[in-house]
Amino acid sequence: MKKAMPIGVDNFEELITNDYYYVDKTMFIKELLDLKGKVNLFTRPRRFGKTLNLSMLRYFFEDTGNDERNSENRELFTGMRIMSAGEEYTSQMGKYPVINLTLKSAKQNSFKSAYYKIKEEIAEEFDRHYALCQGNLLTDKEKERYRKIADGLAEIDEYSGALKFLSKCLYKATGEKVILLLDEYDVPLENAYFCGFYEEMINFVRSLFESALKTNDFLKFAVITGCLRISKESIFTGLNHLNIISVLDKRYSEHFGFTEPEVRQAMVYYGVEERFKDMKKWYDGYTFGDTEVYNPWSVIKFLYDLDASIRAFPRPYWINTSSNQIIKDMVQRADREMRGQLETLLDGKAMEIPVHEEITYADMHDNGENLWNFLYFTGYLTKAEEYFKESTIFLKVRIPNVEVKTIYQNTILNWFRENIKKQDFRDLYQAMENKDAGKMTEILNEQLISTISFYDSAENFYHGFLAGILSQSDRYLVKSNRESGNGRSDLMVKSPSLRGKAFILEVKVSKGINDLEKDAKAAVQQIHDKGYIAELQTEGYRDIICYGISFYKKDCEVQSDKG
Repeated sequence: MKKAMPIGVDNFEELITNDYYYVDKTMFIKELLDLKGKVNLFTRPRRFGKTLNLSMLRYFFEDTGNDERNSENRELFTGMRIMSAGEEYTSQMGKYPVINLTLKSAKQNSFKSAYYKIKEEIAEEFDRHYALCQGNLLTDKEKERYRKIADGLAEIDEYSGALKFLSKCLYKATGEKVILLLDEYDVPLENAYFCGFYEEMINFVRSLFESALKTNDFLKFAVITGCLRISKESIFTGLNHLNIISVLDKRYSEHFGFTEPEVRQAMVYYGVEERFKDMKKWYDGYTFGDTEVYNPWSVIKFLYDLDASIRAFPRPYWINTSSNQIIKDMVQRADREMRGQLETLLDGKAMEIPVHEEITYADMHDNGENLWNFLYFTGYLTKAEEYFKESTIFLKVRIPNVEVKTIYQNTILNWFRENIKKQDFRDLYQAMENKDAGKMTEILNEQLISTISFYDSAENFYHGFLAGILSQSDRYLVKSNRESGNGRSDLMVKSPSLRGKAFILEVKVSKGINDLEKDAKAAVQQIHDKGYIAELQTEGYRDIICYGISFYKKDCEVQSDKG
């Protein structure tokens, strides 16, 4: 009986106790202790193991105040790599009080709701340590304040300083300084930006962090995780001991996400190594520091599907777990230059950007460089090359893999469908009815110039492009035959009345601009040679017009022939 895949399991104790498959990341503990960072901010894309790693740190370091419970936590690490690292590391087990807080629940529609969720998380952490902190070492006033926060009855200023106060209480109760684990610190900021209450949220989060991290004498060290590095000026003002470890850093590079040996080992364990080529094509492609990294969430999901059927198709699992609002926003705002850059990336090429690590959400749309940096640090782009020029770090970035490319393509197609709903295509249908191929060519070329194209799956793109435009008429029915693969024409457009007109459209993708006319004529000839007209004639249509349409990048050619 093979171990179950830990889909959605980000609690280390639950994962180990229930015998889920675990990729051992415990040497993260060793590197953290070796480098002795006081406040460590790790920025990684969503679903790259940040929450599970923080949970692992909690169970390793935490002194629960209960010897039996501490012993149970120690047993979780039996056979793990950290247990062979030496006494200087294992002696740190169960030694410190730990504050473990996540801000991921603060993704709400208003500041009031988001603040309530953060307050709720803080209150729960106070409640978790209640027994430990209610001894005789706290004053009556401190106990009263503690209960007020734990019960959710304190004012906003008390909650913004709550983490420092809890650190003090835990230090007084145990005699040890506190380890602070703060997960998804940027979720409330990202959400607040898109929902319109960014300034309110940033003021609260700044106060929360300053008291906990800047002026906290009871802090041993802190580990913070998030997706983006927000500038010191916005929330980390004056925090001079902040150590930011982004996807550019060489240190800690293998602890978030799966390395290729880890992926191969898992595939061998489940007996699905024959599908490694698909795994690599779809979910590899990230470079953290100098380490090649796979998306761990997608690897686990694909392994789960492969375990049920070795012929399972790869899918874009990450699209449903990561906020794609930034991609939607970019596509909607894209000017001609940005559309061209997107097309370059979708064509598998790299583009050069200067690195801007310290940016805020408010800066995102100030210029294209900021936006491309956001996409890089959030996992929608990856590093192909890194170099230094004129006091600036430059990257050549590319789309990491097929999965992420699919997110771009789906977002672009959805934007295109929404965009064309707002347009009037009566001129196009009039040109079709009048057999005016020149006018059709003109209208379609205008649309091609204004949209974002991807050429690696060009036939599907152009077919979707045509079907989307033609489906806007309420006078005709559009039937797409591409999915059936049964030797029919690409598109049929027909009047509900058999006395009306019907159109057959065949799509070709040319190898060069000079082949457009030839290929469009060949498409018309194919309609006749393969008898595509017969289906409409059998239905009872008599007025049938055939069109061959060829595409090459942003150009098309339409040829007609009445059948």
